[in-house]
Amino acid sequence: MRAFKSKSFFFLLTVFITLAISGCSDQTAPNSPNVSKQEKNVALSWSNVTDSQSYTSTVTALEKAGGKVNKLDLVKSEDLDYTEDGKLINATDEHGFLDEKSAELIKKNSWHHSNVKEVLGDNKCVVIPGGWDISPTLYRNPQGWHGIKEDSDFSPERDVSDYLLVDYCLDNNIPLLAICRGMQMLSVVSGGEITQDISKYFDQIGAEYHNEHRDPEKKNFVSHPVNVSKDSLFYKIVGKESIERVPSWHHQAVISVEGTPLTVVGTYDTNGVTMIEAVEDKKLNFCLGLQFHPEISVAKVVNHSEDAEKYTDYDTSISFFKAIIDAGFTNTF
Repeated sequence: MRAFKSKSFFFLLTVFITLAISGCSDQTAPNSPNVSKQEKNVALSWSNVTDSQSYTSTVTALEKAGGKVNKLDLVKSEDLDYTEDGKLINATDEHGFLDEKSAELIKKNSWHHSNVKEVLGDNKCVVIPGGWDISPTLYRNPQGWHGIKEDSDFSPERDVSDYLLVDYCLDNNIPLLAICRGMQMLSVVSGGEITQDISKYFDQIGAEYHNEHRDPEKKNFVSHPVNVSKDSLFYKIVGKESIERVPSWHHQAVISVEGTPLTVVGTYDTNGVTMIEAVEDKKLNFCLGLQFHPEISVAKVVNHSEDAEKYTDYDTSISFFKAIIDAGFTNTF
């Protein structure tokens, strides 16, 4: 009898020790290589030009900032018809952009008539990179084609996709970083005023323009400073009232956000004309639009480009991508 009790005691002791060791093994030290860290997924909106410098550089910047990039599928409107490979059917005009009837349907029904929830999934933050011109029919006050033959790159499919995605993020307070075309789309969805060509705009207002925002030969990014509003998310990210040598490449621009939820938080004095370089929606947790390209500065340093020093420093540039990731996963901002 005593022997049986003794064996039972040692059996139970062995089980207890095994369970204790097993429990401890689940609490591996944070620096252990066996720890499975939470992947910080960042949604990158669908693009028709995934080999463009802006798109590939945005991927690089997000990865260097610690994110795992999820390249989203095309967001489609239920009000429009598509081919099997995602091309719009009977929704474009002779200039290649979205026709007025289709644009009005998108603005009227927005993301509520789309597959955006399925496309976005459980991604917690979104980045809209640079790209082609936006169909002017999507503007609050629709415009016709700007008439510049050398600037006739439109993707109506991407316009619809980006519009619906941005609108969904705004309505659901999903952290959003919008770059160049992305900032223009953010402003379009919000009801801002856009000029289709900066040089034409300067002619209209009687001001001089010397291509401060884009290389006329479209070979290199130009650079210029940006003033930062102190009471802003923009300032919280960079920690200074101006940043130097931002990479710039655009001929369309946001010229007013009056009457919209957006606030201008970054500007550049271009020959006496205040040009909008950054906007944000202060009512949302994280909604920032940048007219310039911080991803280019990051990628040039990463790729050891000879002209990297011509643009904004790496730490300032990468801070935007760290911020959007933090906003999605730690609610830092």
